[in-house]
Amino acid sequence: MANRFSRRQFLKLSGLGGVGIVVGSALPGVALGHDQDDFYFVQLSDTHWGFEGAPNPDAKGTLKKAVAAVNALEQQPDFIVFTGDLTHTTDNPVERRRRMAEFKDIVSQLKARAVRFMPGEHDASLDQGKAFKEFFGATNYTFDHKGVHFIALDNVSDARAMIGEEQLAWLAADLKRQKADAPIVVLTHRPLFDLVPQWDWATRDGAKAIELLMPYQNVTVFYGHIHQEHHHKTGHIAHHAAKGLMFPLPEAGKAPTRAPIPWDPAQPYKGLGFREVDTDTKTAQCKLTEFPVVKA
Repeated sequence: MANRFSRRQFLKLSGLGGVGIVVGSALPGVALGHDQDDFYFVQLSDTHWGFEGAPNPDAKGTLKKAVAAVNALEQQPDFIVFTGDLTHTTDNPVERRRRMAEFKDIVSQLKARAVRFMPGEHDASLDQGKAFKEFFGATNYTFDHKGVHFIALDNVSDARAMIGEEQLAWLAADLKRQKADAPIVVLTHRPLFDLVPQWDWATRDGAKAIELLMPYQNVTVFYGHIHQEHHHKTGHIAHHAAKGLMFPLPEAGKAPTRAPIPWDPAQPYKGLGFREVDTDTKTAQCKLTEFPVVKA
C-alpha cells in the first residue's frame, strides 16, 4: 500500500514547495492526502461534447475516461468545477440542448459531493447563455468554501468577448464585501488578460476586472479556453489555464493558426488532462497538480 503524504509534504519533498503558486506533478505510487487546514478541488475544462473529427477519434469516450480518472482519485475533492466549453458549438438550438443533456448525464457519474459549471463561448455565445441556464443555472455567481471566496465570471455569453458593465458592477459590489487580505479565487473561461487577442484568447474588458481585483492581496485566477496548461501573472495576480479534454491547441501565439494539434496514435490523449488545486485556507496558497486524462 502506498505511503500517504499530504500534498504540502509531497511538494516539499519534491522541491516544489514555497511561497505563492506552486505547480507540481503527480507521481505514480504516491498517495497524496490533504492537511486539515487546506482543501482541494478539481478543475476540468473544454470537454466540447458533440465534437467529431480527426483531432480526437475517441471524441465520444474521452469525457467518460476523465470522469473515471477523477473518480479513481484516492481522496475525492471537495468540489469539481468545469471552466467552460462543456459542449461543442452548434447553430441548432435543439441539438445544443441535446448535447447539454448528454454531457450532464455523463458527469452525473462523478463521485464528488459538489460539481459546479461555467459556460464557454461554445455553450453560450449564440443564445446569450439561455440553454446553459436551463441546464446548469446562473452563468456568473459566487460561493465560499472553508474561508476562500470564489467568483465565477461570465466572459462568453456576450459574443463580443466581454464581461459587460452590469457584471463588472456586480463584481465591484461583491469585492467591496471582502477584506483586502481575503483569499479569492476567480473562475472564468477566457483569459482576463491579452494572451493572443487575434486568436480570441483575451477578454475585451478583462483589464477592468483585473483593476477591480488588484487591491486584493491574495487573488488567483483559473481559466480554460486555450486547451493547454499556461501560467501568467498580472502584478501579484496569478492566472492558470487548464488543459482541455477534447483536443490540445498550439502553444500561445507560436503557430500560424489556432487549429487543433493532430491526434498522435503513438501517444493518444497527449495534451489532454485535468488538475487538482490544493488551497491552504490559512496562507491562501494554491498548489497545482496536473493529471493526464489517460495514463501513458
